[in-house]
Amino acid sequence: MTTESIALMNRGMQCLVKELGDIAAEEFISMLLRERFDYTVWQREHFKDMPLDEINEAAAKYDEEHPW
Repeated sequence: MTTESIALMNRGMQCLVKELGDIAAEEFISMLLRERFDYTVWQREHFKDMPLDEINEAAAKYDEEHPW
């Protein structure tokens, strides 16, 4: 595993724990592993009926609320 991969995993875990808490973050990861979660399939299904301008507005709002 590369240094970049480890850094990304650490950052992802920090985000999950911050938003979900320790227990829910672990449950989320376990669920992903058990269910063989495919983000691309989920994303296509989740956003398929949402108009592009609504997706864009939500992304812009999220970006404003979560600055780097």
